[in-house]
Amino acid sequence: MSTKSSSKFSLAVARTLKRRINAMEDWITNGTLLKADANAQYAAVIEIDLAEVNEPILACPNDPDDVKLLSEVAGAKIDEVFIGSCMSNIGHFRAAGKVLDGKSDIPTRLWIAPPTKMDALILTEEGYYGVLGKSGARMEMPGCSLCMGNQAQIRKGSTAISTSTRNFPNRLGIDTQVYLGSAELAAMCALAGRIVTVPEYMEQIKLVNAKAGEVYRYMNFDQIPEFVEQAATVEM
Repeated sequence: MSTKSSSKFSLAVARTLKRRINAMEDWITNGTLLKADANAQYAAVIEIDLAEVNEPILACPNDPDDVKLLSEVAGAKIDEVFIGSCMSNIGHFRAAGKVLDGKSDIPTRLWIAPPTKMDALILTEEGYYGVLGKSGARMEMPGCSLCMGNQAQIRKGSTAISTSTRNFPNRLGIDTQVYLGSAELAAMCALAGRIVTVPEYMEQIKLVNAKAGEVYRYMNFDQIPEFVEQAATVEM
């Protein structure tokens, strides 16, 4: 890209960001939530009592709609683990860090890919990148990584558990079997080299729950000095 083209691109990005900022501020001032039309009709109404869900649920290879309880798939061998995708947030990586804290030489190949550079920055400052790296995890560039299947892939024929939202055949790797589950469960499987049992999960999740307020805290950009300073340089 030439210098002239690069300059035009930068200006276009700046204008786009400005429009988004203005639109967001307008919404904050006069916010309205989406709601169903009063006369909306539905093909079916499905009600799920979350109080009855007392163990993790996983999607099984290789269909995100084929779900089973942890107790039904416990013991399955796991070769690789992916914690990432745009559907993950910073709390998922902190939770994985709590599970893996102090651990090293794990029996699986663990891939870590935060969705954004901002997540990576904060996780580094909080020490979680160090914890995850020390465990032996492969720290990917923030972004899609394995989830898209065109930036990296797990070993051919391997079995994995992923925190991504899709496990279609050959998406994460050729001839692979991919389970989908939470970051907490994925980290436990990375340590065990297999899908853990319900009692094992319940015991290890205590480490996360004990610090739940800290672990699942969202990134509030107005409370992070680096982002506040950067925002102050944006011309409105």
